[in-house]
Amino acid sequence: MSEITKFTNLRNLEGEELSITVENGYFSDSASAVQKIEDCTGMTLIPGLVDMHTHLREPGFEDAETILTGSMAAAAGGFTAVSAMPNTDPIADTAGVVEQIFRLGQVHGICDVFPIGAITVGSKGEQLAEIRAMNASAAGIRIFSDDGNCLSSAILMRRALEYVKSFDGVIAQHAQDPELTVDSQVNEGAISSRLGLKGWPAVAEEAIIARDVLLADHVKSRLHICHVSTAGSVEIIRWAKARGIQVTAEVTPHHLLLTEDLIESYDPVFKVNPPLRTKRDVEALRFALADGTIDVIATDHAPHPIERKECEWANAAFGMLGLESALSVSFKAMVDTKLISPKDLIYRMSSRPAEIAGYKDHGAIANGKPANFALVNLEKNWVSKPRMSKSGNDPYRGMTLPVVVEATYLRGRKVYSHHE
Repeated sequence: MSEITKFTNLRNLEGEELSITVENGYFSDSASAVQKIEDCTGMTLIPGLVDMHTHLREPGFEDAETILTGSMAAAAGGFTAVSAMPNTDPIADTAGVVEQIFRLGQVHGICDVFPIGAITVGSKGEQLAEIRAMNASAAGIRIFSDDGNCLSSAILMRRALEYVKSFDGVIAQHAQDPELTVDSQVNEGAISSRLGLKGWPAVAEEAIIARDVLLADHVKSRLHICHVSTAGSVEIIRWAKARGIQVTAEVTPHHLLLTEDLIESYDPVFKVNPPLRTKRDVEALRFALADGTIDVIATDHAPHPIERKECEWANAAFGMLGLESALSVSFKAMVDTKLISPKDLIYRMSSRPAEIAGYKDHGAIANGKPANFALVNLEKNWVSKPRMSKSGNDPYRGMTLPVVVEATYLRGRKVYSHHE
């Protein structure tokens, strides 16, 4: 028997009234008898958000996060698909490990979890991993990254780009020259000098991006730049796109909103990789997202247990939470400042990342498509506090943020409700 639900009194992102019908987990225009009606007064319909950069920690670091709690945090943020980075234990560098992560996501059924495979064995940058086997696995891996370990070897980067080209795969690079960032703690500049913390130069990111876009051009393969953080990086990516190089890029919500001034508190919740940058960098990133130089917003959700953050700065772990607050923080940085419309913002957080990653069941609201969507209230505010994640390293804790995610649906099934 068909299960048919009609959602009424909705609005789209342009403010127009509409209703939608979901039949057996798919958007439908069926004329069959509706069995259930959901009154959605005050709510706006958006496609489920898609994150290209998430740390779920399982297997190996379940004290910080699990696939279950990470999926719950994702659903609370309006996400229906996340891409899990490979820095687990064991590293996700074999077909067996990526399939384990993929299957656990399916078992929990809260959010689609798409593993990202490591480029090199153990993410050590010495030997290519089982790229073809991971692609051919049940998980169907198409994105590969060594995550926090920049692939600094030019020859290995070239070979990886050549390898993934055969199946239209993507190499996602964490751009950080390791020799330029030894023991670096914060953005290099006046504040790092004043605080006596080892500086992290912008050129460490920019030099790797410059090299890699040239390699991608040479190979004619796809390159994705993770968490862009400097104005100089923006200019290199803009130049590469003007030349027709197959490069895409992401920016995190925290790099769109927060600046290096916050580190003067010495609170390790603001310690992140790449580091928080200057106001000039933040402005450049915002304009680059608005004009399409940067393609998507990705959370870089990085949960840590309390003892890894509540310690002296030098010993604290890099990273901060992002899934539950990403939509609100991005709205505050980009829509409230009138740089882009709500519709454009959702495109950068849903349709565009789904397109780059090849997640065909996500990013669209259309008849016949799986009903992966969220209902949000654009008029309400909320005070940031982690609710679903196992960890509490939230840099926005106590901050009043716009946009409340009221409910999230995965294939027509409610997986999160703000009121339940």
